[in-house]
Amino acid sequence: MAEAGTGKSRLFYEFEETIPATCKVLEAYSVSHGKASAWLPVLELLRDYFRIQDADDAASRRGKVRDRLTALDPALEDTLPYLYALLGIVEGPDPIAQMDPQIKRQRTLDAVKRIIVGESLKQPLVLIFEDLHWIDDQTQALLNLLADTLSNARVLLLVNYRPEYRHEWTNRSHYSQLRLDPLGKADGAVMLSALLGEGDDLDSIKGVIVERTGGNPFFIEEIVKALFDEGTLIGNGMVKLARPLSQLRLPPTVQGMLAARIDRLATEQKDLLQTLAVIGRESSLGLLRKVASHADTQLERMLADLQASEFVYEQPATGDIEYVFKHALTQEVAYNSLLIERRKLLHERIGDAIESIYASSLDDHLAELAHHYSHSDNVTKAVEYLGRSGRQAMQRAAHTDAVRSLAAALELLETFPDGAERIQRELPLQLAIGPAFIALKGWGAPEMERAFARARELCSQLGDPPEIFPALVGLTGTHMVRGEMRAAKEMAEQVLRLAERTLDPHQLLWANAGMAQISFHRGDLAPARERNKTAIALYDRERDAPRKYMGIDVGVANLSYGGWTLWHLGYADQALNLSHEARELAEALSHPDSIAFALGYECNLRHLRGEIEVVKELAEAPDQALH
Repeated sequence: MAEAGTGKSRLFYEFEETIPATCKVLEAYSVSHGKASAWLPVLELLRDYFRIQDADDAASRRGKVRDRLTALDPALEDTLPYLYALLGIVEGPDPIAQMDPQIKRQRTLDAVKRIIVGESLKQPLVLIFEDLHWIDDQTQALLNLLADTLSNARVLLLVNYRPEYRHEWTNRSHYSQLRLDPLGKADGAVMLSALLGEGDDLDSIKGVIVERTGGNPFFIEEIVKALFDEGTLIGNGMVKLARPLSQLRLPPTVQGMLAARIDRLATEQKDLLQTLAVIGRESSLGLLRKVASHADTQLERMLADLQASEFVYEQPATGDIEYVFKHALTQEVAYNSLLIERRKLLHERIGDAIESIYASSLDDHLAELAHHYSHSDNVTKAVEYLGRSGRQAMQRAAHTDAVRSLAAALELLETFPDGAERIQRELPLQLAIGPAFIALKGWGAPEMERAFARARELCSQLGDPPEIFPALVGLTGTHMVRGEMRAAKEMAEQVLRLAERTLDPHQLLWANAGMAQISFHRGDLAPARERNKTAIALYDRERDAPRKYMGIDVGVANLSYGGWTLWHLGYADQALNLSHEARELAEALSHPDSIAFALGYECNLRHLRGEIEVVKELAEAPDQALH
């Protein structure tokens, strides 16, 4: 079911009051900056489902997730790596860090769907997602998956959105849409009778209100409140008109009406409402106490006044109280009523407060911190949290969001003066955005090349720090994928010289592996074989398996390339043995991309040997491995 609207809609609120206790309810909502925050509503839903608290450390969170899934269905244990990665609570090297981004995202979506299906088998489940017009791509993908696959499950999915939002669900037989159209004159009169009561002297003003608002229920409510605020309407058991209609001065829009109501607030109340607007849709009392400069009793009294005026409402939250705007337009108008400088100061103060309150769990709040500092004058903090948010999005396979955050950080860095600090801040951002472009567009993408080339330039200015190595490896891969073998060879030789200076075994491994592949593609088979043998000897599974080469385990890549090289040198049986070793290693690592890579090379060898039935059997194996 879909409903056009925004915020905690009254329709949803009334519906929730009627849900039987035998049903389970899970809720999530999007926020105005949510498009840049990968998985934000899903993360909120999962943290609530697993009862994760801000004070919980990573071990406690893993325990809560594992225990809840075991109780639900022990078969869900295989979803743990994806849920741990999504929630940012991986212990040690992330086993799926180098998985193909699309496969990783699909398996993460499937993990969430399986939880929902599992819960629906125990009791009927109501899922509520609000404000889809602000939704991110990953949450949208989850909703699309649910719309496609839950038609026979005991799940009711409720969503709301503004008219500009678009989806592809309208052709589903199990989908219904309820459009909230403006009230007609008759229905508008019924609503006003409920708000004002009956009385012949009120008929004229009711007609003016319905006509002025166009039947918008929220606008009708706001006009009525404004008329009471300014004394045009008075009520003491019975509502009366205290001024003639000719003296009415009603703003032509609901935004204008809200602005007028906000302006009539006392200065301290208006300041508090504006502070709430800068914080966002919801504000916890603990955060407000940090940000607002009022004693607790005064703050609570002022919040009660804002509730009485129906600007916000109070709702319980885990370990705290939250204050939520009754309507998104109220937040928008209050926010826009702020002078830009004060708005910036509030954003920075809120960012500082979030850092202080959630010091032990900042990773849960990176999107908020990036949002607030980006709208403040604290560019240093903005760059820091945009960068961290971008890297977090990479870990969650949300590469579009990662590029967006990292690019915003790099743009802000342009305001920094030239110097060592700017270089040191820019370098990790370029090294992070490069792999994000690889995931989105492949190794030949010009954006990826620019990122690694810039990283190399920055390293030169810093005297070639250790970060030069991944920059050179990235550029080597770009040239090789494009078939620019001369440039690739020159770059790979630089990588090798660097590794031989540092004597770092992992760098030596990568350098020899790169040289082996480039030599092979250049037709230099004997040097390729020697480099390949060196790389195979350098490989240490415990040390090297967590880190991948072009998304593939470097040991698997070395063995596969070694087999391919041996075939072209005329050693058919040795080639097959090495290729078989590559597949065994990939399967032992349980890394889908590496398995597919090894199988691909073995298929080629088997085909050249004329073993067509074996090729057919192996060619079907990647599908089995990836599902």
